[in-house]
Amino acid sequence: MKDFTGFTVPVTMRVIDALKRIDANRQGFVIVTDAERHVLGVLTDGDVRRGLIRGFSEDARVADIYTRNARKVAVSDGFEAVVELFKNQSIKFLPVVDGDGVLVNIITKSQMHALLLMDIHADLTYDFETLDTGVVDTEIFPRPWGFYKTTVLNDYYQSKVISVKPGGQLSLQSHNHREEHWIVVHGTGEVRLDDSVLQVRTGSSVFIPKGAKHRLKNLDEKENLIISEVQIGDYLGEDDIIRYEDIYGRV
Repeated sequence: MKDFTGFTVPVTMRVIDALKRIDANRQGFVIVTDAERHVLGVLTDGDVRRGLIRGFSEDARVADIYTRNARKVAVSDGFEAVVELFKNQSIKFLPVVDGDGVLVNIITKSQMHALLLMDIHADLTYDFETLDTGVVDTEIFPRPWGFYKTTVLNDYYQSKVISVKPGGQLSLQSHNHREEHWIVVHGTGEVRLDDSVLQVRTGSSVFIPKGAKHRLKNLDEKENLIISEVQIGDYLGEDDIIRYEDIYGRV
């Protein structure tokens, strides 16, 4: 049986202690259960805030302020029910219960997205805590020419949004382990591909074979050049870059 101690509280617990548990799990919620782990409802940091505004003190009990009619799914409902419920933007997590209403799992919306993006086939008994939700909400990485953000990353492909500032250009480079597919979604630019020079604009697509020397340049003086990039290969690390020329001195 899974240990949900960090994500559950009894209705008799003080609100301040429940809030400490919410702060410790860094998810913004706990599931409210009875002694047999039947799900009674949920308590979020928003519930606590609204309770304090209504005049409850930190010594109030969870029973005074928790949400009793929170949505949950039965393990027998299947993953389709989870996907359908998460279409509601206000639902960020779901308790998963067995036929007796006992808590058997918890899934967050970020975990569901990670599961789908990483193409993992699972049912509602899966250990969702093992998922790397960083594939869902990755950082924006600044570069001298602009920035990029990874939108999907798994074992066999990666997709990015690449934004090149006016006059900016990537280094002349090649990759040993991946091919790239570019679609220009905004702006105008120039692509050098081995010995060819291509003019590109919104809607243009370019295929970069593995090992080909290539460079992207923004020709516009005011607008960013934005491309959607899909990488396919046996290794997708950022260190698979061989630079030949670079106006920012990174060769």
